[in-house]
Amino acid sequence: MKNTFTMRADALNGVEAFLCVARHRNFRKAAFELGISPSAISQAVRALEARLGVALFSRTTRSVGLTEAGERFHARARPALEELLAAVEAARDMGERPTGLLRVAAPRAVMPVLLEPLIASFCEAYPHVDVEVAVNEELIDLASQGFDAGVRLGQFIAADMVAVRLTPPFRQIVVASPAYLARAGRPKRPEDLRQHACLRLRRSNGAIALWSFSDKGKSIDIAVSGRLVANDFPTLLSAAIRGVGLAQTPAPIAEAAIKAGKLERVLTSFAPMSPGVFLYYPSRRLIMPKLRAFIDHAKARARIETS
Repeated sequence: MKNTFTMRADALNGVEAFLCVARHRNFRKAAFELGISPSAISQAVRALEARLGVALFSRTTRSVGLTEAGERFHARARPALEELLAAVEAARDMGERPTGLLRVAAPRAVMPVLLEPLIASFCEAYPHVDVEVAVNEELIDLASQGFDAGVRLGQFIAADMVAVRLTPPFRQIVVASPAYLARAGRPKRPEDLRQHACLRLRRSNGAIALWSFSDKGKSIDIAVSGRLVANDFPTLLSAAIRGVGLAQTPAPIAEAAIKAGKLERVLTSFAPMSPGVFLYYPSRRLIMPKLRAFIDHAKARARIETS
């Protein structure tokens, strides 16, 4: 049998008044502390006693004392109310300033290029926020898995998410090492890839990603072949640098290797445009200050880096 728990709306009514009277052993002093009239605090305590069906105070014209039931109620109600008030203050504090744990999900490919410097500067700017980054290639449900935000390529973000641009649009490029190109030749058109070893990406849903191209404004998707399959771009890029084959990756990921002469672009006139990388989070009426601070910090860095 399923157990259910409900709390009456008036369950806590009079408890604070009772505890205050018990502390002062005086109704007038308790009323002064709470900023209400002596008659109001007396009514609150009487209403509490009526709900409980037992007297909590023994009153005379000269003194106020706790009954046995009052002593027992006080022993358990005081620490419980103090803990509840502490919880309220903690929640209010998190709602007023950036604090607490910020959890972010991101693919490994964006870590060194984009997310590591962003996280480092954010931690320096907001010392009261702890940050946990989960590096995961899968497209996860942020809300159900307890994440505040995620970072992904724009084309993989669900329509019901709020997206904040982190990078300008960029091209999806095909790269290979000079050694591979010297050995296997340089493809001139996308259909030439049938004669090449292509390093393939397995998506989170298990499917092998098609390679996308743009030919005179027309989008072309090609199923390539090759012996190596991986589920992340850095692994494919490393294999391309070692001469295993051709790889199609976001341009920013391959930029450093291209500048170092480890990789060369091919099929550049067919490289399609990608919308870029975005920070995304569930649409909510109220956004916690820690997430709002991270969003604003990411926007500020994006403006500096694109200006």
